[in-house]
Amino acid sequence: MTHENPTRVWLGLTFNLSNVLMLFITCLIVFLIAFIATRKMQLKPTGMQNFMEWIMDFVKGIIKNNMDWKTGGRFHVLGITLLMFVFVANVIGLPFSIQVNHVLWWKSPTADPTVTLTLAAMVVVLSHYYGIKLLGLKEYGKGYLKPMPFMAPLKVIEEFANTLTLGLRLYGNIYAGEVLLGLLATLGAGSVYGFVGALVPALAWQGFSIFIGAIQAFIFVMLSMVYMAHKVKTDH
Repeated sequence: MTHENPTRVWLGLTFNLSNVLMLFITCLIVFLIAFIATRKMQLKPTGMQNFMEWIMDFVKGIIKNNMDWKTGGRFHVLGITLLMFVFVANVIGLPFSIQVNHVLWWKSPTADPTVTLTLAAMVVVLSHYYGIKLLGLKEYGKGYLKPMPFMAPLKVIEEFANTLTLGLRLYGNIYAGEVLLGLLATLGAGSVYGFVGALVPALAWQGFSIFIGAIQAFIFVMLSMVYMAHKVKTDH
């Protein structure tokens, strides 16, 4: 269970090469899914096109539950991208992990708090950007003074709390799943009896982890759209 992360320092910044590698692979998988699904568009969708259109309708439903489509339509592509990216990032490390000389290279990138908190910060920053863009700086600033001016410091604290909870919720669920799979793999490697005893629980947990990965991707996108709606509506 003990391993190290492959790190490199560049321009005074420390980079986790495993995260860089897995994020690149995740982006590549999402791009290939989108490319294959939209390569040959048909009026009557089948196969991958049907799957992609289902995702589009699913995300559209999330947005329309939080804001009117005239405003929320601009976040449609963002929601689709987040849903696909987070789901793939959640499950890519489930089938196996790759360690070379006790250095972990293959894992789910969302099992690292740096990745999930960066995603959360991106969403929160975008929510502020679109709030100012759509409402104007003056109208947007008034939201921090409602219902009472003394609430402004609490609302600033809320922004940091939203970033932490959005990122750490995703990290905690994915990391816990991979730790348990690692424990089962260690048990199975001890002996033939250990392998037999760990096989069924490991397969069951693999399936459950895929379900958890999908649920966490949905929750991440849903909360992202809630934050967006909270910033772009005048009654927030």
